[in-house]
Amino acid sequence: MPSPFPGMDPYLEEPGLWPEVHHNLISEIQAQLTSRLRPNYVVRIEERAYITHEENGYSRPQQRVPDVEILARPGRQKTRSSKGGGTTTLDYPEPVVATTWFEEEIHEAFLKIIDRRSRDVVTVIELLSPANKVPNSPGGESFAEKRLEVMHSKSHWVEIDLLRGKRMVTVPKTFGPHQYLIHISPEHLRPQGRLWGIRLDQRLPPIPIPLKRGEADARLDLQAALDATYDRAGYDMELDYRKPPKPKLDAKLSAWADQLLKSKGLR
Repeated sequence: MPSPFPGMDPYLEEPGLWPEVHHNLISEIQAQLTSRLRPNYVVRIEERAYITHEENGYSRPQQRVPDVEILARPGRQKTRSSKGGGTTTLDYPEPVVATTWFEEEIHEAFLKIIDRRSRDVVTVIELLSPANKVPNSPGGESFAEKRLEVMHSKSHWVEIDLLRGKRMVTVPKTFGPHQYLIHISPEHLRPQGRLWGIRLDQRLPPIPIPLKRGEADARLDLQAALDATYDRAGYDMELDYRKPPKPKLDAKLSAWADQLLKSKGLR
């Protein structure tokens, strides 16, 4: 069953659900590109890993250990003291042993298009996660380092941002209103790149994936990949469209989404 939204579904942005959406969408993109690029190229899923902890400001709720895990029974210690010939009971709190800090190794998948003969990495495709957008965090630094590494190489860079909020690329002031962004940096065009601003009420555009010089770009049907992800995972049975999405939409988009969902019998 398809999503009720014409393009990106904002309910898929929920931080607790996004890691699964990210995983499934990466797999769909790999399958689609492999069918179009074989036999000259292979498309491989690789992972970038980094360590995060509570102070980083982002974690995956469904995979977190409790913030405080009680390992000893709390209690109070009573001490008797004597003053002026009488006895008084003083009540002192006892410390407990607790887990108050933890760290977690995060693995984020991305795609590489590799020339099957030379084994050169031709294109790197990144699908952003919320952790990549947290300033001065391991997730943000890891993403920035990877992008800088590719930008100084002969590989092309494709950045797919299907999350509202902070942008990881400078957007021109003349750029129109948008909720999602595609950024493609072909090696031969740097320092210039191409930007697609996508509104919530628009379908996701087909993306031209750059290959070796002299070859036509490959076509990635991002909307088809998202639709397949939504359908195969059965998100229509999981998402509650009666409630607002997380993060929430602004007033104007919220009114538009409310009308859309009512027209489809979901509110």
